[in-house]
Formats: sequence, structure tokens, C-alpha cells
Amino acid sequence: MRPTGPGPAGTPDASRPSGLPDPGPAAVPPAGSEPAGSRPAVPAPARRPGVGWVRTPKVAAGTPRPAGLRKRWLAAGVLAVLVALVAGVSLGPVGLPPGSVAAELLNLLPGVRLDSGLTEREIAIVTELRLPRVVLGLLVGGLLALAGGCYQGVFRNPLADPYLLGVAAGAGLAVTAVITLGGVGAGGALTGMPVTIPLAAFVGSLGAVALTYLLGAAGGRDRSPATLILAGVAVSAFLSAGQTYLLQRHSDSIQMVYSWLLGRLGTAGWGDVRLILPYFVLTAVVVLLHRRELDVLSVGDDEAASLGLHPQRSRYLLIAAASLGTAAAVSASGLIGFVGIIVPHTVRLLAGSSYRVILPLSMLFGGAFLALTDVVARTAAAPAEIPIGVVTALLGGPFFVLVLRTARRVFP
Repeated sequence: MRPTGPGPAGTPDASRPSGLPDPGPAAVPPAGSEPAGSRPAVPAPARRPGVGWVRTPKVAAGTPRPAGLRKRWLAAGVLAVLVALVAGVSLGPVGLPPGSVAAELLNLLPGVRLDSGLTEREIAIVTELRLPRVVLGLLVGGLLALAGGCYQGVFRNPLADPYLLGVAAGAGLAVTAVITLGGVGAGGALTGMPVTIPLAAFVGSLGAVALTYLLGAAGGRDRSPATLILAGVAVSAFLSAGQTYLLQRHSDSIQMVYSWLLGRLGTAGWGDVRLILPYFVLTAVVVLLHRRELDVLSVGDDEAASLGLHPQRSRYLLIAAASLGTAAAVSASGLIGFVGIIVPHTVRLLAGSSYRVILPLSMLFGGAFLALTDVVARTAAAPAEIPIGVVTALLGGPFFVLVLRTARRVFP
């Protein structure tokens, strides 16, 4: 006959049916606990899988920063843009006082009238020569940095940049074809160039992206980020070979082609700014409205789908928007590399790993970075100009090494 009372401490309860699992030591009150009868002994709840990680400091450090911190970084980004704007207009072959330049820039606002102390000639330099160039640099840098951060999130690849999908190779081939095959006269110059060159760069960039998509889709419906990256490498190699062939057949146009390929921000006025502004607005709106989806995509497609997101649709929408912005930037300024790597990674290391923070700040700091880089390009060897692509490459090479060292920690 079985006993009906509980057994000694640490032994199973004999009244428990044999089919139920043993509650184990968790059901026994520890020594020194409350006296019997004060409250019923309740078994300690077991830790549910997947709950404890929320309280782990390592994961909590990677979560989005508080809103107050983001506001301070946003204010820092706006301040960087304003500093780059004033510095870019003030510095040059003709030096202008920054205070007078700031006053003249404020005069462009409706209802503001300040005495800047500048002559009519200096005002013309500010408003007609330098200001369009600086604004173009802000737009191009913002697009390249925004697209770079978007590509890194979509492909989950810390080395992704706006030229990943063959954008540079497509634009280079199209511009080379226009110049060498008669689209631009023999005496054509890159400053004030005809609209055929930016238009060719735009069409070539989008054509290369479309070709990359088609090649990536040839393997089936499951188009992973790695497949698109490999397709972009193949398309870039093919288009670069075509560009090299055209240059070899028309060696008299090599200097003009390379002066465009190395990047430029020289502009004859506000025409290039008006050309790129609609694409800047469209790209910024689409990418920033979907920046939260990049945080969801970072956990993987299966987990993102379980949270109600359509991974492929979101990925291709973001890629299309970023590629459109990159094509517009390339069509206006030529090929300027490393901006899409330097700026997003700097923001990620300083401000946080959430794409809700990375993308808006990358757009602001990217514009300021390229505008200030252009100041270096046109003043370091004055009166001559260094191609801005050379300056960004000199800065991007060492930074690329830093990315290789930190990529494992930033992208687990």
C-alpha cells in the first residue's frame, strides 16, 4: 500500500500519479524560506526560450538609441550641412569672409534683407558660381551615402556600395560611347557639357541595373542577395570590357572620358541642380519611409516573413529606389567612389546600428562630406583642380581597411 503523504525533502510526492513528470527541485522551498502556511508554495516558473536575451547587455547595446540621442545627432547632421555650405561658398581662388557669405545666403530667404558687405561681383560669385556647385555636392553626396547605407542593409554586406550592381560600369560605357562615337564634339568640355552626357549616364546606369536583375533571376525564383552581388560583378566586368574596347579604338577621346570618370562637380549654373533634385526627393522619400523594414530584413528572410513582411518585395523596392538615386548622381557628377562606404559606416560606429538612425544621418553627413571634399579638390592644387574622385579614393582606401577590421563586429 502506497503512502498518502509527501515523502522526505527531495523525494517525489507519492500521491502524484505516475504518469505526470517529476516537478524536480524547483517545487521544493529552499532552506530559510517563509514558514509554512504563510503562503502556498508555488513552483518556480521555468525560463521560456527566447525571453532571457532581452535582458542581455550585449543585445541591448545594439538596440536603437533613445529618441533624445537621435535628435542630437540629427541636429549635428544639419549643422554639418550648414558648415559645409558656408565653407564651400567661402573658400576658393577668391577668398570671401564666412560671415559675409552667411549673411548673403540668408538674403536668399524670403523676407530677409541683411547687409553682407559684398560687392556685386562677389555676390555673383556666391550665387551663380559657387552656390550651385556646393548644392550639387550636397545632393550627390547625400544620394550616394543614402544608397550605400540602403545597399548594405538590403544585402547584409558591409562592403556594399552604390556601384555594386554595375551602375558605374553601365554609366561609364554609355558616356564613353557618346563621347567617342560623336555625341560630343572634339572640342567639347566637361563644364557646361551638353545634356547628352548626363542622359547617357542615366540610361546606362539603369540599363546595367536591369541587366543585373535579369541575370540574377536566370537561376530561378529564389534570388538571394549573394546571387545579385555575383550578377553585378559579372555585368560590371562585361561592360568594363566594352568601355576598354571603345577607348582603345578612339584613343583621341581618352582624356575627356577619364576626366568624367574620375568625378567632377563643376557646373555652369543651376541646371544640374534642377536635373537631380526630383530624383533626390523621390529616392529619399522611398528609402526613408521603408528604413524600418531594413531592420527587419537584418534578422533573415524567414523571420521577416513571420513578422508580416514580404522580404523580396521590400528588397527590390529599396534596391530600385537606391539605384535610381545613384544613377541620377552619376549622371550629374561622374563616378565618385567610397562615399557610400565611408559615411554609413562612420554613422553606424558613432550613432547606432539601427537603420532608422543610419539612413537619415547618412544623407545629411554624406552631403556635407562631399561638399567639403570638393573644397579640398579645388583648393589643394589651386589654380588647378584635383578630380574629386581621386580625393575620395585617397580617403576611402584607409577607411576600407578599417571596415575590413570592424565588419565582423558590426555585422554579426
